[in-house]
Amino acid sequence: MENRIPLLSIDEEQQLFGLHDRNARKLGRELGVRISSREGALKIQGPTKQVRAVSRRVESILEKIRSGEELPPSQVEECLLGNPSPEGESPRRGEGASRARSSAPEPRTPAQKEYMDAMANQDLVFATGPAGTGKTFLAVAAAVRSLQSGQVKRLVLTRPAVEAGERLGFLPGSMAEKIDPYLRPLYDALNDLMGPAAAGRMREMDVVEVAPLAFMRGRTLNHAFVILDEAQNATSSQMKMFLTRVGEGGRAVVTGDLTQPDLPQGATGLEDAIRRLRNLEGIAHIEFGKDDVQRSALVQRIVNAYADPT
Repeated sequence: MENRIPLLSIDEEQQLFGLHDRNARKLGRELGVRISSREGALKIQGPTKQVRAVSRRVESILEKIRSGEELPPSQVEECLLGNPSPEGESPRRGEGASRARSSAPEPRTPAQKEYMDAMANQDLVFATGPAGTGKTFLAVAAAVRSLQSGQVKRLVLTRPAVEAGERLGFLPGSMAEKIDPYLRPLYDALNDLMGPAAAGRMREMDVVEVAPLAFMRGRTLNHAFVILDEAQNATSSQMKMFLTRVGEGGRAVVTGDLTQPDLPQGATGLEDAIRRLRNLEGIAHIEFGKDDVQRSALVQRIVNAYADPT
């Protein structure tokens, strides 16, 4: 049997393998399991029973590392070989791993707390409100947390490639170079939460995908956490297309600011979807207000000024 487990960094690989690949060699001798690393994933091969047992131990160790816990090499070795779990001994700072980035920011307002609870418990969450309220950042944080804990297998981030009132003409370069400027805010959130190296590695492995909304047509996204950002710029047909992409074991978050559409006049797909789906089970709508703006005091004053009809 063979099993592959994605790794987020070289540090994770080094902690699992041990000094001079000590842990990998011990597993081979004692359990007949071969461990290797290739293309950003840990490959475990051997008898079915042993591979499953070692895979569970590896996932347990990775979960602790990614939560910020520092595990001494002796604890990692004991856990891999089937001895007591790392929970049985307190980690000592500086004796093992480097601290992972936190992917679980704390909510700062009641609406943010409600939002995070909804993403943890509902299949589909709509989040609307002004800029700076954490709609996108918290959604990406929830997605990364679901990926790291094994609740989903993929993370898909998308947004409409709509120009914000400017005519940019034909952009030079490849397709990726043309669409990357539209997707930059999603890349920024991923880099902040995972670090640029880990985020790049996960994209290379196709565990994390960032793509324009138009690229979602015809797909079925099973066991994926899917985020549609800037959804006020999606038409009703695009919104229906997106919402029907979510497959088995998946969940979706849709974010947008209804006061800043870049579409022609008329109801956006986001408004239409919220109206149609508001009473369905498994769906939540969190509406942020100006008091939830956390980006900066200046942004909060600007939002207040634009909210004043005078």
